Amino acid sequence: MLLSGHCLIVLERTVLAASPAEGCALLIGRRHAEALWVQRIWPCCNRWEPASERQRHFQLDPREQLLAQRWVRERGLQVLGAAHSHPSSPAVPSLSDRERSLGPTLLLIRSGLTDDPHPLRAWWLPEPAALPGPAPEALPLPLEAPLTGDLGE
Repeated sequence: MLLSGHCLIVLERTVLAASPAEGCALLIGRRHAEALWVQRIWPCCNRWEPASERQRHFQLDPREQLLAQRWVRERGLQVLGAAHSHPSSPAVPSLSDRERSLGPTLLLIRSGLTDDPHPLRAWWLPEPAALPGPAPEALPLPLEAPLTGDLGE
């Protein structure tokens, strides 16, 4: 998996801005054989109901998903998966995350814990039928290019 420094900044700002609720976004890019290249972050609203449970759950807004699908088709890209935050737990997919994924899919999770040694982790989730087995191994998160200088943010 490859993630640009700019996408990393947009992703972190998007999911952390929703705190104390879980923030969420779609991951847009290209797939080359086994490699995934995340090129865009599509911020989404967390529409989980009841709203009082949004600190522990998320649901992507279906209208935003449809708009993103149309946008990526027009540009020859793909929705590779989704990202969300865990404001008060590690960046590891919960059983609920794994059960609700429409795999196979890419999942990025950003922990809100200040002492988490791996606050952002990536996961390739298999088909839901592969549950309830153990959680998959985290994927490496190499950046497309090192973060240097001013990104104009």
